[in-house]
Amino acid sequence: MTRLTNAFSKKWENLEASYYLWLAFYSFCRIHKTLRVTPTIESGVADHIWSIAELLG
Repeated sequence: MTRLTNAFSKKWENLEASYYLWLAFYSFCRIHKTLRVTPTIESGVADHIWSIAELLG
């Protein structure tokens, strides 16, 4: 982590929440070039690519 990342939030709880949100987006919404699908589809956890609305809803 760099100084800029630590300065993103004044509370550790908010920083932790932003990391979890990015991890969820990375796993459920983002199509990876090498897999050509999301990691959760590849592992069998999800059956479709999630939209941002599904992730936040």
